[in-house]
Amino acid sequence: MMQSQQVIKEDDDGPPPGWQPIPTPLPPPLHPLPSGFAQMVCGSCRRLLSYPQGAKHVKCSCCQTVNIVLEADQVGQVKCGSCAVLLMYPYGASQVRCSSCQFVTEIGENNKRPPWSVQQNKPTPPKTGC
Repeated sequence: MMQSQQVIKEDDDGPPPGWQPIPTPLPPPLHPLPSGFAQMVCGSCRRLLSYPQGAKHVKCSCCQTVNIVLEADQVGQVKCGSCAVLLMYPYGASQVRCSSCQFVTEIGENNKRPPWSVQQNKPTPPKTGC
């Protein structure tokens, strides 16, 4: 035999008079970056790396992996063809392997996104012919 429960609905007129929310300040960053430095995540061990802006390669002090630094206009994005995780890859690559499910997604006109810099409305820097 089922017991019935009576639901009592109270009128909710909001908070009591004089009530104000207490603003919660954001904590300061753990390690503020010195000017002229940037950050990236190691492609192997996923640690956060700091490096001087303009560097082309960054060696992880934890796992010793040499990471290639890509500027925003050099990064493409595509969703994994298997698990739909958003993947970032060197712009112009023909395929990318998902770090979550290991599926290899072919990069084509049907699934290619514009470079990250274009999505952020930042102009692509002019190419210099040296």
